[in-house]
Amino acid sequence: MLKKKISILFLTAYLFSATEMRQLLKFPLLVKHFAEHKKEDKDLSLWQFLCMHYANGNPKDADYDKDMQLPFKTSDNVSIATGAYVPFSAFAIIEKPIYFEVNSYFVSNETFLSAAHLSSIWQPPRSC
Repeated sequence: MLKKKISILFLTAYLFSATEMRQLLKFPLLVKHFAEHKKEDKDLSLWQFLCMHYANGNPKDADYDKDMQLPFKTSDNVSIATGAYVPFSAFAIIEKPIYFEVNSYFVSNETFLSAAHLSSIWQPPRSC
């Protein structure tokens, strides 16, 4: 029984620290913000409120700061990537735009491959 409780404790600690599960802790803010909107508009349903705040992007309105505090509006999960990328991001300066060349290749539908081709890893590249 103790192992089960410890396992649940560690799983919960992991989920709230390394995933977006911590957004659920902001649920009381969602309820409070809905109540504020309900005071302004008595006919506002929960569905309309959710559509207003989650389906229409992030319009800059009078309560934009409160809107951005709602759950799942922003991603603040930087616990893993911070240590690896922050030291290098200070030195990353792009002086000119980077352009990628898009190549299209023909892929044939060969249904038969001889065993000789499959047995050797070191095959020269093939062109069609």
